[in-house]
Amino acid sequence: MSLLLAAGETIPTTLDGPFKPLTRRFDPSLRRGSDDLPMDHPRLRKRNISSDFPEQITLALSTPTSMWVSWVTGDAIVGKDVKPLDPSSIASEVWYGKEKGNYLLKKKGNATVYSQLYPFDGLLNYTSGIIHHVLIDGLEPETKYYYRCGDSSVPAMSEEISFKTLPLPSKDAYPHRIAFVGDLGLTSNTTTTIDHLMENDPSLVIIVGDLTYANQYRTIGGKGASCFSCSFPDAPIRETYQPRWDAWGRFMEPLTSKVPTMVIEGNHEIEPQASGITFKSYSERFSVPASESGSNSNFYYSFDAGGVHFVMLGAYVDYNHTGAQYAWLKEDLSKVDRAVTPWLVATMHPPWYNSYSSHYQEFECMRQEMEELLYQHRVDIVFAGHVHAYERMNRIYNYTLDPCGPVYITIGDGGNIEKVDVDFADDPGKQPDWSAFRESSFGHGILEVYLHMFYKKHRFYLLLGNMDGLVRKSDSLLCDES
Repeated sequence: MSLLLAAGETIPTTLDGPFKPLTRRFDPSLRRGSDDLPMDHPRLRKRNISSDFPEQITLALSTPTSMWVSWVTGDAIVGKDVKPLDPSSIASEVWYGKEKGNYLLKKKGNATVYSQLYPFDGLLNYTSGIIHHVLIDGLEPETKYYYRCGDSSVPAMSEEISFKTLPLPSKDAYPHRIAFVGDLGLTSNTTTTIDHLMENDPSLVIIVGDLTYANQYRTIGGKGASCFSCSFPDAPIRETYQPRWDAWGRFMEPLTSKVPTMVIEGNHEIEPQASGITFKSYSERFSVPASESGSNSNFYYSFDAGGVHFVMLGAYVDYNHTGAQYAWLKEDLSKVDRAVTPWLVATMHPPWYNSYSSHYQEFECMRQEMEELLYQHRVDIVFAGHVHAYERMNRIYNYTLDPCGPVYITIGDGGNIEKVDVDFADDPGKQPDWSAFRESSFGHGILEVYLHMFYKKHRFYLLLGNMDGLVRKSDSLLCDES
């Protein structure tokens, strides 16, 4: 059952599948990647203003009527002996309203700092700027708001910025466009990905892990490395150059300060440090609706965006049947009302289905623990990253083609320094039947939701959008929902 577009073009739907496996091979005349941007790049360096002024401003959904606003003030410090800044030394305020310059609503929030410490000779420590998180509420759906954030007593408030809220959960209302991207980093390829993504004007952004690749740097700084262990074989620990997080926040601000951006952790966010502490940067820098969705962890949570319910799964915390995440997921899925949110989308960092040799079947244990639960609740699509290429699967369950299974999509091709993956796990000419389409390219994806879901892959090396059609009818036409 194909979909007829207004221009007369016909796009096959997943009801027309399963599709014959197709591979678009990498053009060897193209480079597989690009170098990291230097720290003094104009889009990465700190602006020449007082350190009290907000930077790295980010929006994130809380509930359908509330939003997190986060930002950083003060100067991060790298050195042998670092003293954390005092979070109480500056206020956390957001002024907002529906008219330019007229802020009828004001909210205050909390601030924190964190440190990344390495007790090894010759390695340098880091302590962050002051990270602010403010929850603004009372927001009306599908409404444009104007806001400023900072400390009005200094005064040090940001310039006026605007955003538009999403529709309330409803089978008849959806975000304009939802952008998906993963494994971004901070390379020249990353800039093209993000520039192209912004041109597509999304109303929501989902990043499926591996954000900054700060752990491809050493704490002493220097040029990023596509293979850390190769470049630094004598390093006593996999160090991470935390100023890359600050650079990434500045680089992303033109997008994240205007469009709510939801993240999930990847392996490059683990960042082990002294005393076995991990994920410190990820945990402190991002606000996510964990408690709002009944989760006790920032590593997994859920939220609604119009008629779509999203579950964000953590692959680097316990996912066993007996664990807290599994119990939370079971409870969360049981509460989904498909009459209100007909579409159900899951995301995680590592893919369960992947025909590339990179990370092949790496998270088979997680799949075996959780796949049945997603299948029982008729999840529509599962997005993942980790593999630096693009791949879309036929509907599948337990490695068997199944019209009631989800469509799995790997979108770990945002542009990071580790370069695009080009090698496959299968022998030539033997692409698995569950792998519908794959290509080695950098880019992002756009999901548009109407009565159908339409997914469009944008690979930037051709500087145009190429269509990898995915339109799916309601599951009620295919599977027994009882």
